[in-house]
Amino acid sequence: MQLSRDDLREAYTTMKRIRVFEERMRTEFQKGEMPGFVHLYCGQEAIATGVCMHLSDTDNIGSTHRGHGHCIAKGCDVKDMALEIYCREDGLCKGKGGSMHIADLSKGMLGANAIVGGSPPLAVGAALAAKTLKNKAVAVAFIGDGASNQGTVFEAMNLAVVLKLPVIFIYENNGYAEFTGIDYHCGAVDITTRSRGFGMPAVKVDGTDFFAVHDVMREAVERARSGDGPTSIECEALRWYGHYEGDPQAYRSKTEVKEIKASKDPLEIFKQKVLEKQLMENVEFEEINSLIEKEVDDAIKLALNSPVPPLSSLEENVYESY
Repeated sequence: MQLSRDDLREAYTTMKRIRVFEERMRTEFQKGEMPGFVHLYCGQEAIATGVCMHLSDTDNIGSTHRGHGHCIAKGCDVKDMALEIYCREDGLCKGKGGSMHIADLSKGMLGANAIVGGSPPLAVGAALAAKTLKNKAVAVAFIGDGASNQGTVFEAMNLAVVLKLPVIFIYENNGYAEFTGIDYHCGAVDITTRSRGFGMPAVKVDGTDFFAVHDVMREAVERARSGDGPTSIECEALRWYGHYEGDPQAYRSKTEVKEIKASKDPLEIFKQKVLEKQLMENVEFEEINSLIEKEVDDAIKLALNSPVPPLSSLEENVYESY
């Protein structure tokens, strides 16, 4: 499916925004001024972007502990994100969620989740609500390869098939469950084979190729909105950095990251394909790069100079009142 020039610009802008934001988070975290942990999404930008370009604010996503990329792809504002990650009063969650629990319900972003395998039950619940309300909305669960082994995930997949829910399970296979390689921890042939066993269509795709992700997601969304039930998509894209920032990564070879940066960079793959077909010009990429660098720089400056929540707000925005 040929995308318009505007769509291509949107796709690259989103991927570049994720990349610059995450690289900046890495730099800032190393200064010791950022509370909590951060789990970086570099190397997986094409997945969140290819998935979320098919979604609107009325569609919901459930994220993982590695959620910044999902937030950005779903349309969350990077200034509000930076404020939240720095635990500032004006952050998306009023400074109480931080990196691992960042959320924006106005955008259908149900939240990053420190519970491994926590998002599929949430997404299935959102999909059940959509089916009940008959509003044609879909839900997406982002799941790491490690979380693919969790019982909560199996139960969510089974229920989705039984009830024929409009939910899509996105498995981000980045090679490692924390520090354990997928060749060791996945008992099935692969995640796709296991997912197919639950009775749903299941496909595997190159997660570094935006166009490949975008195409399979389009089919999955059409299937979900038409009432034909769930789909599983396994996206393979090795993460560039550790499980968390500061992870020494003793479980990886010294050349692995260097090799994937050189040959499997989602942004460079996108750029090369688009330039070869003369769908965009190099000057457009350069303009986007400059705009994003300034945008993220402004977001960090704002966060560093914003107030933390007052002690009086400790019990506010913790529980919902109905």
